Amino acid sequence: MQYSKSAERRAQALELIKKLGKISIHQLSEAIGCSEATARRDLDHLEKSGQIIRTIGGAIYEESLVQTTSEIPFADKRYYRQEEKEHIAEEAAALVKEGDVVCLTGGSTTFLIAKALKNRSNITIVTNAVNIAYELAEAEGVQVVVIGGVMRANSYELIGPLAENVIEKINISKMFLGVDGVSLERGFTTHSEYEARIAQLLIERSNQVYAVFDHTKLKKVALFTIIPLERATGVIMNPSPETWFEEACRAEQLEVYIAP
Repeated sequence: MQYSKSAERRAQALELIKKLGKISIHQLSEAIGCSEATARRDLDHLEKSGQIIRTIGGAIYEESLVQTTSEIPFADKRYYRQEEKEHIAEEAAALVKEGDVVCLTGGSTTFLIAKALKNRSNITIVTNAVNIAYELAEAEGVQVVVIGGVMRANSYELIGPLAENVIEKINISKMFLGVDGVSLERGFTTHSEYEARIAQLLIERSNQVYAVFDHTKLKKVALFTIIPLERATGVIMNPSPETWFEEACRAEQLEVYIAP
């Protein structure tokens, strides 16, 4: 009987989250008449079943997160499809060799690449993301170069003239590019004009450029194009690409890495 009540409460919670799109623990506890500790456990259970995405202090319904065309703050999307992103990060990290100068733009997947590279030695990581630099602060074998600039709160990325001036002096071996959307017509896209500009400048200084993303970014178009598909060296994603994208990569001779 106790399990039945728990299941009924979680079903009620899920319907409420679906309706609102986003909810806090406090809102949920009041709406379904339970303690905040119980609401937190219910959200954890729903996340494990793959039906919602946990955020700091609440949850987002997965469908609303995938389909939205507006920007999602890093704090809200950090744990979205985390296991898939961790596999992508491992695949990206495997491409990094000793002596490489690696560039990481902001994003939840590139943040996990930084974590995957923390224990490497004799590599340099260039980033315009404050949270990535902080994650690598105690990595003894990694030299971290932060390009400077003004920070955008949603993404923790540094932008502006100061960042642009520093980029002109940097030479990069491999760049891992976080994106908000991928399409045939618009290429790799992002929500911020300023972040697109910084990414474009970093790409110009990079020998190889790999876009990193999970499959939910396919056929999504954010406001600003960073580069067309053919400008990238390759893509690292999970799971296998849809047929149209696989054909496009083959036509443009892009390397495709599929995380296990």
